[in-house]
Amino acid sequence: MYKDSYNSSEMLNAIKDKRAMMINCANTKGFTSEETIKYSQELDVLINEYQKASQQFSRPTEEVKFAFNQMVMIWPKIFV
Repeated sequence: MYKDSYNSSEMLNAIKDKRAMMINCANTKGFTSEETIKYSQELDVLINEYQKASQQFSRPTEEVKFAFNQMVMIWPKIFV
């Protein structure tokens, strides 16, 4: 999906943007809506591509590590 000219910063921004879209959709349409699930799957692809590409980048800086730690999303438990 990403061209070789993309750098880690651009990839992280794409991940951040997709995550925001997913969260916004989940808040408006629900966590199990088709659109939210689509964004979640697209986010998974972006993260996987970043992880593969990061092997080619220099060692992640503390800023990158912090950004990934901030991207952890905790899904609420649904009590039935």
